[in-house]
Amino acid sequence: MKTFDELYHELLAATVKNTEEEYMENLDSYDAHQLDCLLHPRKHPVVWHTGSCSCRDGEALCVKVCPFHARHPDMSGEIQIDESLCSGCAYCIQECRANHLTGSRDVIEVLRSIRSGKGPSYALIAPAFLGQFSGVTPGRLRSAFKRIGFDGMIEVALFADILTLKEALEFDANIITERDYQLTSCCCPVWINMIRKIYNELIPHVPPAVSPMIASGRAVKYMHPDALTVFIGPCLAKKAEAREKDVKDAIDYVLTFQEVSDIFGIMDIDPLRMEESEKDHSSRAGRIYASTGGVSEAVSMTLDRINPDRRIKIRTKQADGIPACRELINDIISGRVPANFYEGMGCVGGCVGGPRAVLPHEEGCLNVEEYGADATYSTPIDNPYVIELLHRLGLDTVEGLRDNSSIFTRSL
Repeated sequence: MKTFDELYHELLAATVKNTEEEYMENLDSYDAHQLDCLLHPRKHPVVWHTGSCSCRDGEALCVKVCPFHARHPDMSGEIQIDESLCSGCAYCIQECRANHLTGSRDVIEVLRSIRSGKGPSYALIAPAFLGQFSGVTPGRLRSAFKRIGFDGMIEVALFADILTLKEALEFDANIITERDYQLTSCCCPVWINMIRKIYNELIPHVPPAVSPMIASGRAVKYMHPDALTVFIGPCLAKKAEAREKDVKDAIDYVLTFQEVSDIFGIMDIDPLRMEESEKDHSSRAGRIYASTGGVSEAVSMTLDRINPDRRIKIRTKQADGIPACRELINDIISGRVPANFYEGMGCVGGCVGGPRAVLPHEEGCLNVEEYGADATYSTPIDNPYVIELLHRLGLDTVEGLRDNSSIFTRSL
């Protein structure tokens, strides 16, 4: 019997070479469930079983570490996943002693969808991308995605700019006394799901903003309704977020950096050798979203530009990693943290510490900071591309982000 990784890499190679049908005809040793997961990933949860659980009752670490209680044994003792509760945080995968859990791999279906030619296809690349692919520049990475078959690459940092502006406007409108406070980060689905599913009494303090991923997908589909939108980042939880009922209109597929590296390897694409195709659209504020404290800094800078004479100044506090996020939330509920803007990130280091990042989070943070320092504009209010894009999306003023923006608004 082939291992899951063998099946995955062989089938991916056959898909790239357009020999998939021939491969399937000659495949005499495979697991039918594993094959179905690879061919039809959206039929299955974002965490896949690649083998039977070998833990005895009470010993399954995957059950104990799940912060959302999404894993439990069935009547036969097999561990099952409650998809409605799973956030894709990947803790269970990391703790599985038998290595019989893995994250959803959508790459084969993505390649098939790109080749279908039903509409333009866009790679929506997360702000954490810098340095993940051998130090390659954004322009060369854009050319590499076009070699795969995408029609274009869009930096989601531009939409992080827009969400920064929205959250700054929300803070300016709603934080009017010393007792008021606001919770972010809209970009981290694990943090948002902790609030929605465990600490829902705090929902009134969360601004109604979608994540930059969802914003980018909705904006692309607003301008190109038949477009294929593929988000690319370091986070398995983004696969779960893209399936949530109230936002599933935005993103067709999510690929991790590791999945993209697999494509590059099989297609013999070296991004360092690609033609430069640079397009500088995002500000420093949007680019630094990917590391812990980046959202807080971005909103703080933008708030100062919007209302420099504000009486109540923004005071920020951050936490990264689920244990630290829990501690921060408990402190907020107990009134022990003297801040009015709280940022939570499910992974240590922020998005750059995602379970499918290619680099250690320390190195990823440095790369993100350097990329932010290279930005032409400091905040989204200074970025003409933000204003131009808002106009194209039907928003005549930046204030419309708060009052009349279905693309960027979410009901928690």
